[in-house]
Amino acid sequence: MTYSVPALTGHPVHLMPGDKVSGAEELTIVIPALNEELTIGEFVDWCKEGLAAAGVPGQILIVDSSTDGTPQIALQHGAEVLRTPARGLGRAYIDAIPFIRGKWIVMGDADLTYDFRELAPFVQQFRNGVEFVMGSRFRGSIEAGSMPRLHRYFGTPLTTWLLNRIYHSGYSDIHCGMRGLTRAALDKINLRSQSWEYASEMVLKAARLQLRTGEVPVRFYKDRAGRVSHHKRLGWLSPWIAGWLNLKAMLVYTPDSFLLKPGLAIMAVGLVLSFALAGGPFRIGRIVFSLYWMLLGLTLTTLGYSCVQIGILSRKMHRLRPGFVRSFERILNYDRGMLLACLCGCAGVCLAAVLVWRYVQHGWKLESLSYSAILGLLLIILGFQTFAFTLLMEMARRILDERHER
Repeated sequence: MTYSVPALTGHPVHLMPGDKVSGAEELTIVIPALNEELTIGEFVDWCKEGLAAAGVPGQILIVDSSTDGTPQIALQHGAEVLRTPARGLGRAYIDAIPFIRGKWIVMGDADLTYDFRELAPFVQQFRNGVEFVMGSRFRGSIEAGSMPRLHRYFGTPLTTWLLNRIYHSGYSDIHCGMRGLTRAALDKINLRSQSWEYASEMVLKAARLQLRTGEVPVRFYKDRAGRVSHHKRLGWLSPWIAGWLNLKAMLVYTPDSFLLKPGLAIMAVGLVLSFALAGGPFRIGRIVFSLYWMLLGLTLTTLGYSCVQIGILSRKMHRLRPGFVRSFERILNYDRGMLLACLCGCAGVCLAAVLVWRYVQHGWKLESLSYSAILGLLLIILGFQTFAFTLLMEMARRILDERHER
């Protein structure tokens, strides 16, 4: 059968193969494709073989932005096609969400580098109650020449190790392109990334949402003869750009992981130094604690407090740990925050006023250094920071509540 495919427009267009009937499915395979006419036909056949071997009815949905014969070939082999403008890999998955009919979802690439004939391990994980399933090339097999050495032995192991340390997870390959999740998990993750960084966003949010996760071995093959990978099509900088985008996702979605606890520790050290020196210098053994130590204390306190504020705000904005945010807001709500800010500010002004009074009394010059006045300056800074932080938390609450009501 010959299919007529419409030109790309600003809106997705859903195309069905002639013998396909729309209805609920158990598993949906969602695959973005861009000019993959060399592999797409065999890939769809692989998907059918994998569904049959797993014993599940399924939907094969190709999210296509091609200018070649990819969509026609996909339709001829029995896949559904969603024609969308090329706006990034993450955006392709976002565009596909309204058209997904399965309760389970498997994602990947249409280039025959991942073996979609082996869907059974993913299905078994879903049947066991797993919500997010990662494929692992390192626990499966990697064909010679399929992965650049820099990615295989440095980039992927390093970033996987970092994520496992932060979230106490046990992944072996966080950048594997073949992965699965339930439809409910996809809704919880609320995918936002438009480009390559979608992969990191999914893994990070799955960890933050404490989804039940699993990992299955997958086979990873090198590109077929005549096919050029998308990274190579975009130039030598493309892998580095993808890496940078994934790093951005890790930073944007997890600032509390490297700011909150370190910030609390830094602030605690700063407060101890600042208050201990408020009465003047002192000695412990051979170490004399004086002005420079107090300035260090002031610096550590303000830096640490800023880290804590950003960490809490990130948890509030991302809504990935709502229990923590609710507990924090019960302790420090708007009224208490404003009261604390006022008390800090007033106490700081009083301590600093003593220095100003002495300055005036001694003919507009300082006769001695006032450590308590430096503590007063710190309290003024903390008071203003608390005032601004309380306002931001209240604004974030209102904005998020308005979005939720919509």
